[in-house]
Amino acid sequence: MISGSNTKSPLLWVVHLSVLLLVLLWTLPTIGLFVSSIRDKDQLAVTGWWTALVSSEQNLIGRTMGPDSQIERDGLFVLEGNILTENDEQGTVTAFGWRSQDPTAFKPGEVAEMSKGRKMTVQEDGHYTLTSPEPMTGSRGSRVFHTVISPPIFTLDNYREVLAAEGIGKSFVNSLTVTIPSTVIPILIAAFAAYALAWMQFPGRAVLIAVVVGLLVVPLQMSLIPLLQLYNKVGGFFGVPAKTYLGIWLAHTGFGLPLAIYLLRNYISELPREIIESARVDGASHFDIFIKIILPLSFPALASFAIFQFLWVWNDLLVAMVFLGNGEDQLVLTGRLREMLGSRGGNWEILTASAFITILVPLGVFFSLQRYLVRGLLAGSVKG
Repeated sequence: MISGSNTKSPLLWVVHLSVLLLVLLWTLPTIGLFVSSIRDKDQLAVTGWWTALVSSEQNLIGRTMGPDSQIERDGLFVLEGNILTENDEQGTVTAFGWRSQDPTAFKPGEVAEMSKGRKMTVQEDGHYTLTSPEPMTGSRGSRVFHTVISPPIFTLDNYREVLAAEGIGKSFVNSLTVTIPSTVIPILIAAFAAYALAWMQFPGRAVLIAVVVGLLVVPLQMSLIPLLQLYNKVGGFFGVPAKTYLGIWLAHTGFGLPLAIYLLRNYISELPREIIESARVDGASHFDIFIKIILPLSFPALASFAIFQFLWVWNDLLVAMVFLGNGEDQLVLTGRLREMLGSRGGNWEILTASAFITILVPLGVFFSLQRYLVRGLLAGSVKG
């Protein structure tokens, strides 16, 4: 008698394929970001990261050496050099021209007839020869339009530029100074509040729970200015300066508390009642129960919220600009990277390296705590 089949059902295959697709959708952007961060900036500007391992074609503009480098040879005035070396390029020239209307008019090795009797030849390796029957004048060399097929070029120049930028180390420390307390403080407050809402009986408990749930949908942008005004009034009364770390710690704590209390209460309320009652019979106070029983058992939920709060605060720019300021000694890492780009987005190729540098710390936090993430998020969703 056949006890069962070893074949998997089609639904199970669909589930596995769906999970694989979700993993790819989440992983591919990170892979693309890393590949882009180590590519040559010229290749990055014209091709996508998925073409990083194949040669790329680029239409470029270079210049010959200046007239002061010309030599006289056989009655002609000659300029020689390499258009690729002089412009810090690599690859093979496939076409060139001296007019913008027809930048690919000539193949490598052909002679281009120019104005005033000048002639120019460009070889595949970029070596050029420009001859003129009369002495060449001017302060700059002649323009050379050329098409180059370049092999894949990988470099760490973008990382060097970002890491060597002035003030980047200070901004990194500022981000840590903002993020760590802004993660720890709401966890401590929310843990006490969640225990009270889960296991302590007092008037108005249901109303408080409803308020916490309602605060989850309040947009940060809507409450940011009122919170700043309130902080300035209270701080002015007690003589506390406006732009301090204390202000941004309190702001992030206020914005993070609703989610923290909601998440922790769901988890703590599902802990076995028998453990709590046994501790009470043994004479333990609420504080003893919270410190010795609730906190150790609630670590998955605490870790889940810590991941979300850390990621949000680390990547924040708006709250940091409002409560901390834009001074050189106050800029967080996201603000420093924004300043490096300038008001018109110049030097944009460093964005990929900058983004990858900024996600290294959050990735470390996530992978160190991710085993607790699912258990914490599912807290209270099912009954045991």
